[in-house]
Amino acid sequence: MKVLLTGADGFIGSHLAEQLVRDGHDVRALVLYNSFDSRGWLDGLDPEVAAHIEFLPGDVRDPSLMMSAVRDRDAVLHLAALIAIPYSYAAPDLYVQTNVQGTVNLLNAARAADIAKFVHTSTSEVYGTARYVPMDEGHPLQGQSPYSASKIAADQMVNAYHSSFGLPTVTIRPFNTFGPRQSARAVIPAIISQLAAGLREVQLGALTPTRDFTFVPDTVGGFTAALTSPSGVGEVINLGVGFEVSIGDTFDLIAEVMGVDARATEDPARLRPANSEVERLFSDNRKARELLGWSPRYDGVGGFREGLRETAEWFTDPANLSRYRTDAYVV
Repeated sequence: MKVLLTGADGFIGSHLAEQLVRDGHDVRALVLYNSFDSRGWLDGLDPEVAAHIEFLPGDVRDPSLMMSAVRDRDAVLHLAALIAIPYSYAAPDLYVQTNVQGTVNLLNAARAADIAKFVHTSTSEVYGTARYVPMDEGHPLQGQSPYSASKIAADQMVNAYHSSFGLPTVTIRPFNTFGPRQSARAVIPAIISQLAAGLREVQLGALTPTRDFTFVPDTVGGFTAALTSPSGVGEVINLGVGFEVSIGDTFDLIAEVMGVDARATEDPARLRPANSEVERLFSDNRKARELLGWSPRYDGVGGFREGLRETAEWFTDPANLSRYRTDAYVV
């Protein structure tokens, strides 16, 4: 298929761009414009893969550019978003402009281009703290941060364009993806990068919340399944392992995998406001299994440990670790 991939320069997007090329798709990669001509993580791709990607610098907030970006494409995979929760407390307007208006700009462009499939990226953060587990797609939506509120709004606009205009949309809702290339604002890279830098007292946020961590190859597999599956149009679909683990236990597993003796401490600067912290996330992935034929390869504690090992190996490569600030809190 001829695909427009937004957010291609980011963590998940760069892994997805690689897989789309390997699967034989024609990929146009939207990367955030900057005067350095940096393509984010795509700058490090195998040249043979990069040669098959059309790079388009731009910004989803520009509606006219989105019209030209979508032109002649069969499908849109929309991953571009502002995702850092702490920064959303400081700049909520920017999250609305990017996550909500940017999504509407792409929806309008996709509608005008008569796109065959529009795959939108949601997040498990839209659920807020679990009211019941496992959390299926019918779980109430709770905007506990400006980030999650902006993603709820974007999800609802996607649903509205499907209901109102018949746009063939699929909303993929990943649970806590982790892996190589992830920003150190996320907890697993924050732990691994600090340990890899030689720290043995690691500064983190709250240690008691639980998460359902999904290794990035599994998340990528969910997106490619959504792109090619004849099922799922008009649906919201969770991508999660169905395995719950606390941040504190995650730290212990990482220390074990890396073979270090270390302790985690709570840094007040990293704590979310009390009512904004999502205390528990634990997915029900039956819909992804039934509609997309997707299931996680890295499942249970064994799969989680293997994903952590592969992630730690990538971060401990000096060339990769040098790209991270391990002596500062990354918002």
